[in-house]
Amino acid sequence: MKKYFVEFFGTFTLTLIVMLSVAGKFPVPTPILAAAVVGTFVYTVGFISGVHVNPAVTIGAWSVKKISDKDAVAYVISQFVGALLALFISSFLVEAKIPQLSTTPIMGLGELIGTMLLTFGVASVVFGKTDKQLAGLVVGASLFIGIAAGGVMGSAGVINPAVSFGLGLFNPIYISGQIIGGVLGFWIFKMLIEK
Repeated sequence: MKKYFVEFFGTFTLTLIVMLSVAGKFPVPTPILAAAVVGTFVYTVGFISGVHVNPAVTIGAWSVKKISDKDAVAYVISQFVGALLALFISSFLVEAKIPQLSTTPIMGLGELIGTMLLTFGVASVVFGKTDKQLAGLVVGASLFIGIAAGGVMGSAGVINPAVSFGLGLFNPIYISGQIIGGVLGFWIFKMLIEK
């Protein structure tokens, strides 16, 4: 149960911080805040759940058999419940100032590439190819790079279905890009390290 709580609490924290940042409540850019949150969780409780805090990461890890079917389902449910709680709490803290974005295939491509870059870095940790002392740094940096890549391509650079849900960007173009990118990042890394 602890690992499911970590996924719930980590996704709640990430989603809440992103939502408050987007609403203009932090002087630090959102990608830096998101990377700091995830990196901190990896260092503090990564040993409990792996700190996916992102359904695309969980589905990517599941696709390469690095997480069981049962845990994958429970992680994704925990992540969405955490995002839902963040959405509820943020509604009392800020007025919604989420930018309204049109959904075009190029935005889906931005989410795909950004999520792929994130999960490629995460895969290095999951497959044990990154020194444990650097895990939070690698995951946080991969998240920052993924957000930046998605944003430059015209998407919101959310690269996380649960956070997308919290931001009101839960639509087929974003979600499909995030899920496909999540799986691709893990498989590309897996192919590169296999002999």
